[in-house]
Amino acid sequence: MAQHKSAKKRARQNLERRARNRQIRSRLKSAVKDARTALSGKDGDAVRTAVQRAEREIRKAASKGVLSKKQASRRVSRLARSAHAVAK
Repeated sequence: MAQHKSAKKRARQNLERRARNRQIRSRLKSAVKDARTALSGKDGDAVRTAVQRAEREIRKAASKGVLSKKQASRRVSRLARSAHAVAK
């Protein structure tokens, strides 16, 4: 356990950040899972809305530092490519 005042504060901040990051990551995973489920269903409108929601969550996670910007772009690109293939 931390002994110094600054180390105690750092530990407290880390716990808060960890909880926040876990919440963001969980929302992200749920949105992507919903999008993949919609993609397997092949319903055009459902796919579009699910992919838009997933993209929004991915971009939000990247802006908050949970994902890197490049990884977020890669994930969005792959989802969009899958959605485009279903739309054809």
